[in-house]
Amino acid sequence: MRYCSNCATRVELRVPQGDTLPRYVCPACSVIHYQNPKIVVGCIPEWEDKILLCRRAIEPRHGLWTVPSGFMENAETLGQGAERETLEEANARVQMGNLYAIYSLPHINQVHVLFRARLLDLDFKPGLESLDVRLFSEEEIPWDKLAFRVIREPLKRYFEERRQGKLGFHMGTIEEIRQ
Repeated sequence: MRYCSNCATRVELRVPQGDTLPRYVCPACSVIHYQNPKIVVGCIPEWEDKILLCRRAIEPRHGLWTVPSGFMENAETLGQGAERETLEEANARVQMGNLYAIYSLPHINQVHVLFRARLLDLDFKPGLESLDVRLFSEEEIPWDKLAFRVIREPLKRYFEERRQGKLGFHMGTIEEIRQ
């Protein structure tokens, strides 16, 4: 950030009085510009023993597979965001289920929230951000072509728990992978 969105003065990076972290502060109007993690919401849409995946038509990770998910919008709940993303990316209608996982990704300032969901019908097709959408059984999932680690880990856990007959809730942190 270089300029104040309130008065257009060049901002300074400093620790404001009463705070503990550096923030962008406007020296002219004293507005403190907080920067916080982005929330990504999505779901695991289920139909019988299969789940719906989307093949990405956008970067990052163009051409790879993921569950329908994306950035939450203002004025919507977590569930509404996950439902909207599923409709946008897969033209699929779902009944939202239980919260399944929350993962912090501090290296990219994101929090991912993943729900279970039930597809209401089989009338789905790629949205603008998807090249393809398909139902996959566990054996059919292109594990080596999944777009994100934050999706791979919960999906592996999901199938393992489903085999055991006990789907739980999970919370964790996914750290940056260094090459």
